[in-house]
Amino acid sequence: MIYCCQEHVELALDVVVDEFETFPKIDQLSEEKKLSTNCEYCQNRAEYVVAN
Repeated sequence: MIYCCQEHVELALDVVVDEFETFPKIDQLSEEKKLSTNCEYCQNRAEYVVAN
């Protein structure tokens, strides 16, 4: 699972495809989760979770 902001969602998709060789699943985080979760690439607030 990769938590990411809007700016890095494409990068997260590429990473999941490269690592797992499967179509990734993208979910938008709830407002509650957005407040406490940071993007794994830039430390801004995460808006999405990308997983396999």
